[in-house]
Amino acid sequence: MKNSYYSYYLDSPLVTGRVFDIFDVSPGVEAKDTAIFFIHGGGWRGGSRLNYHTLMDAFSERGYITATTDYRLKAKNAFEQLSDIRESFDCFVQYLIDRGRPCNISVHASSAGAHLASLLCCALPGECGEDISRLKHPEIRPVSAVLQSTPYDFLPYDWRIPDFWNVMQNIAGVPYEQAPEIYEKLSLKNYIREDNPPLFFMEGEFEHLFPIDLNMKIVQKHKEMNIPSRLKIYPQMEHGFFFELRRQMQIEAFEDNCKFLEGVLPEPQK
Repeated sequence: MKNSYYSYYLDSPLVTGRVFDIFDVSPGVEAKDTAIFFIHGGGWRGGSRLNYHTLMDAFSERGYITATTDYRLKAKNAFEQLSDIRESFDCFVQYLIDRGRPCNISVHASSAGAHLASLLCCALPGECGEDISRLKHPEIRPVSAVLQSTPYDFLPYDWRIPDFWNVMQNIAGVPYEQAPEIYEKLSLKNYIREDNPPLFFMEGEFEHLFPIDLNMKIVQKHKEMNIPSRLKIYPQMEHGFFFELRRQMQIEAFEDNCKFLEGVLPEPQK
């Protein structure tokens, strides 16, 4: 890793999971007007912000100020985790304000992180029922998002892997049969509307948890609303493949990510 970083804790005394790291741009590199906020995956109960440090190092060399957040893995439910993420995002906003930087923040996330990120981006603060009482800048929302392996909804289907459906019910905090309305609140499909930011779904060909065609429905709806969202499928890639820059498709995804942030990513070829 070429760049140093700083860790910021949301509480005193410290609360496990309520922390985020910031990478500044590499020395001698001019900072871009867009910053990036990373949210890790890991089935809502695992994973770490540290998983993104390698990518953040690469983005720093391209001129992007970046942050990566943890959230409480032992939280009661996903709403508490969303509250953690909103607060970290809000603190990152304040950091940029203090630096005199634009508050144009794009979110990057994968799997469970992509689920939480999609709610951060598309639902209004507090709309899902999460606590937003500590936010200083609730009016500042993400300008775009790059999402991998994103659940279109939080509903039961025959094709869901049973063990993974158990994981989803665990983080919902209550079995589906007892409170289906909670699962609707956790479903991205219910927040697709004209105030959404552009989304770029980076999908591995071998995605096995969340059907790609469902997220294509979001892209199609966005196009009808003149929102320039994109979806691209990367051959031979698996669930959550973009965590390092070693394989050809990972490098291609990195370049596509930069193009999307710059507003020059073309429509994928059919």
